[in-house]
Amino acid sequence: MDRSKIIVKTSIKAIIVNILLVIFKAIAGWLSNSIAIILDAVNNLSDAVSSIVTIVGAKLANKAPDKEHPYGHGRIEYIAAVFIALIILWAGLTSFKESVEKIINPADVNYSAISITVVTVAIFVKYFLARYVKGVGKKYNSQSLVASGTDAYFDSVIALSTLIAAIVNLVWGLRIEGYVGVLISVLIIKSGLEILKDTLNTVIGTRADSEVSTKLRNRINEFEEVYGTYDLILHSYGPAKIIGAANIQVDETMTARQIHGLTKKIQNVIYKEFGIILILGIYATNEKDEQAVQIEKDLRAIIAEYKEIIQLHGFYANSEKKTINFDIIIDFSADNPTKIKDEVIEKIKEKYPEYKYYVVIDSDFTD
Repeated sequence: MDRSKIIVKTSIKAIIVNILLVIFKAIAGWLSNSIAIILDAVNNLSDAVSSIVTIVGAKLANKAPDKEHPYGHGRIEYIAAVFIALIILWAGLTSFKESVEKIINPADVNYSAISITVVTVAIFVKYFLARYVKGVGKKYNSQSLVASGTDAYFDSVIALSTLIAAIVNLVWGLRIEGYVGVLISVLIIKSGLEILKDTLNTVIGTRADSEVSTKLRNRINEFEEVYGTYDLILHSYGPAKIIGAANIQVDETMTARQIHGLTKKIQNVIYKEFGIILILGIYATNEKDEQAVQIEKDLRAIIAEYKEIIQLHGFYANSEKKTINFDIIIDFSADNPTKIKDEVIEKIKEKYPEYKYYVVIDSDFTD
C-alpha cells in the first residue's frame, strides 16, 4: 500500500472514532448540562474535520507532476496542515468565548453515571488514537497526521480535565466547568499555534534534519574516489519528494568518463537508499602538488583564527595560472562575512602574493 493510501486509511479511522465520540459526548453534555463536555464534543468534531482536510490534502498532493508544477504537488500536504491548525484555533477561540460566558452566568450541572462513563472512556480512546495517528504520521512523514495526532493527545488531557470537573462537582458541589473550559480552550489554541508555526516554518524552508544530512554525507564519502562531500542542500517538495545538490571532491586526474560513471553510481545509490534526487558538482583536488598542499595548510591555520568560519572546502591551487580557488562557510551570526573573507585573502596573500584569489562565501545550509 502506498503512502497516500495509508494516510487516507488512517484519517478515515480517526474520523469514525471522532464522530462516535462527538455523538456520545454531545448526548452526555446535554443530559448533564455540562459546558466542558459539550465543548469537548465540539473539539472532537473539529478533529473529524481535520481528518477530512488531511484526506483531501493527501489526495491532491499525490497528483502527478504537470507543466505548471514540474516538482509535483506534494507541498499541498503542508497547506492542509495549515488549514488543520486554523480549524484547531477556531475551535479554541470559540470554546474560550463560551467558557467565559459560562463563568459569568453559571448553570446547574447534573452529572450522571452515563456522562462520567462517556468521559472516562473518551480519555483512553483519544490517548490510543493519538498514539496510532501520530505514529503513522511520523513513520510516513505526514505533517497533517502528526498534527492530528498531537491534537488528539491534547483531547485526552481535555477529557481528563472534564472528568476532574465532574468529580469536583459531585463531591464538593463546586461549579468549575467554565474554568475547565477556559483551560481546555487555552490548550487548544496553544496546540493550533504550535502546529501553524511548525508548518509555516516548513513552507518557508528549514534546516535539513541533521541525522539525514550526516548519513547522506557519510554514504557518499564511502565511495573510494570521493575525497569529501560539501555544499549539501536539500529541498523538500512535499514529505515524499526531496531534491538535493552537493559537490564532491575528486582527484584532478579523473577523466570526464570516469566522473560521469562515478556521479551516476552515487546518484543511483542515494535515490535507492534515501529516496533523494541528488545533483552533483565537482571539486578537483591536487594533493600531489607539494606547494598546493603547503598553501592549503597555511590557509587552514589562518582560518582557524576566525571562530565565525565553520569550514574551508573546494581548495584548488593552479601553479601554472597562479590562481587559488576555495569556498568558506561563515556562520549566520557573523556581522560582516565579506570583511572576514577579505581579511583571510589579505593574510594568505602576504605569504603567497604571486597568486590571484577567488573565494566564495557559502551558507551553512546543512550539518
